[in-house]
Amino acid sequence: MSKLVNELKAEHVVLVNVLGEIKTMGVSSNEGRAKLMAAKDGLLAHLGKEDQMLYPVLKDKAKTDAGVKTMLDTFAKDMDGIATAAMAFFNKYEQGGSDIEFAKDFGALYGALGNRIRKEEAILYPEFDKLQGYDPVSG
Repeated sequence: MSKLVNELKAEHVVLVNVLGEIKTMGVSSNEGRAKLMAAKDGLLAHLGKEDQMLYPVLKDKAKTDAGVKTMLDTFAKDMDGIATAAMAFFNKYEQGGSDIEFAKDFGALYGALGNRIRKEEAILYPEFDKLQGYDPVSG
C-alpha cells in the first residue's frame, strides 16, 4: 500500500473517532463544539490532500481509461452531495444547537461519511495504488 493511501486511511480512522466523541459529548458543551470544529478542520485537510495528491493521478489515467473516468465521475457526484451536507452540518452546529436535532442530523452525516470511507478504501484507493505500481493484495 502506498504511503499516501496509508495516510488517508489513518485520517479516516481519526475522523471517525472524533465524530464518535462528538456524538457522545453532544453540541451543547464547549468541548463538543471544539471537537466539532476539529472534525471540520480535519475533514477539510483530508479532502485537500485527496484533491492535491490522489485525484490528479486518477484524473490523468481517466484521460485514457473510460472505466477510471466513470469511476471518478461517480465518486465526484457522490462527494459533492456529501461535502455540501457536511459543511451545512458543521455550520449549523458550530455554535451549538438542540441535542435532539443534532442526533438526527449527526446520524445522517455519520452514515454518509461511513459509506464514502468504505467506498474510497474498497475502490478508489486500490485503483490509485495500482496506478502507482502497488499490488493491492501483496502490498
